[in-house]
Amino acid sequence: MSEPTGKYSITMPRDIAEAAKARSGPSGLSAYVAAAVARQIERDNLNELITVAEAEHGPITDEEIQALRDQLHQAREQQTRGGANAA
Repeated sequence: MSEPTGKYSITMPRDIAEAAKARSGPSGLSAYVAAAVARQIERDNLNELITVAEAEHGPITDEEIQALRDQLHQAREQQTRGGANAA
């Protein structure tokens, strides 16, 4: 069973609404907007976590960010190679 829903009225620029409507596909504009809002809430929550972590441990350096990006890139490469070898 799906989660309960409510009906809301929102206002947004017409060009954004039309672009969203054009991209919404068969699930419809409401589902498209709900997914976008859910992603924004996730980002807001992550930003709050980052703020708390930086207050406790200090800001992350550019070098640390790059090291983590490198690790992610390597993991993706290994995953891609592993998937290709499995086929």
